[in-house]
Amino acid sequence: MLTLNGLARAAAAVFASVAVAASAMAADVTGAGATFPYAVYTKWAEAYRAATGNKVNYQGIGSSGGVKQIKAKTVDFGGTDAPLKDADLDAVRLVQVPTVMGGVTIVANVPGIDSGKLKLDGVTAANIFRGAIYKWNDPAIRKLNPGVALPNLAITVAHRSDGSGTTYAFTHYLAKQSPRFKSEVGAGNTVNWPANAVGGKGNPGVAANVQKIKGAIGYVDIADAMKNGMRFVALKNRAGNYIVPSQQSVADAAAGANFKVKGMAPDLLDQTHKNAWPITSATYILVYQKGASAAKQKGVVDFFRWSLRNGQKMATDLGFVPLPPNVVQMVEAEMGKIK
Repeated sequence: MLTLNGLARAAAAVFASVAVAASAMAADVTGAGATFPYAVYTKWAEAYRAATGNKVNYQGIGSSGGVKQIKAKTVDFGGTDAPLKDADLDAVRLVQVPTVMGGVTIVANVPGIDSGKLKLDGVTAANIFRGAIYKWNDPAIRKLNPGVALPNLAITVAHRSDGSGTTYAFTHYLAKQSPRFKSEVGAGNTVNWPANAVGGKGNPGVAANVQKIKGAIGYVDIADAMKNGMRFVALKNRAGNYIVPSQQSVADAAAGANFKVKGMAPDLLDQTHKNAWPITSATYILVYQKGASAAKQKGVVDFFRWSLRNGQKMATDLGFVPLPPNVVQMVEAEMGKIK
């Protein structure tokens, strides 16, 4: 005969088994898009599966691919670093929310110059990336770096070959600094790079080209730069300070941002905080307000709600910057529209 304690333990065991079974019955979901958050989404998915038994598969195919696939309804959520405009969200009834923040950093392979020792301002960086400055000992670079032994070495611009939200953020920043960059190269997921440029797929492709080509300069997200031990460029911010990219300087850039806008995508570029990293951005997911499968829709919401509540340290450890707590609350409220 079971005692009261025994009955309680048995009931708890039954409840737990039912809960696990119910969790296991929840729909697995698939997503695709931006390569920037691939590492953190993968880490979150592993931890989420261990905690709930549910699977999330995310493929880093670039932001343009993520937008294309969610619009084609071939994935349950799309990932993009280039937020959609209001009209695009309304046209196909998509919910857009940020999930994590980061920064695009300029990395360079200049012999004899350590990480953070090379200084650039926005205009000079724009002139390099539009091909108007093509030697490392150019007077404009020397003026910003007195006492630094700059070599007589050709500059190779390394860029993304695929449609990219990282390119979107980077080129929009350079276009703000230089009207000629805006008119000659452009700003967007794909642009018209100069003749001395070489393309690479994804952030890893750009990182690999910078590392193997002496004299190369490129742009990757901070997390990838940290992971690959790359040499950062110190960039002059709007307050006039040279800043080395870091999680704190990204957080400082986002400190005053107003996320209470449609699509939750405020402009985080070139913010005024004295320590702000100038090329700060967030990454976003796109989900239909009402999808073909309620179970899949719930699966997406459950995954990101769990991750935002439990995965902030994982994001930090990978080099990302978590959303501020008040923004997490706004994201959870916005995800309430997903049915």
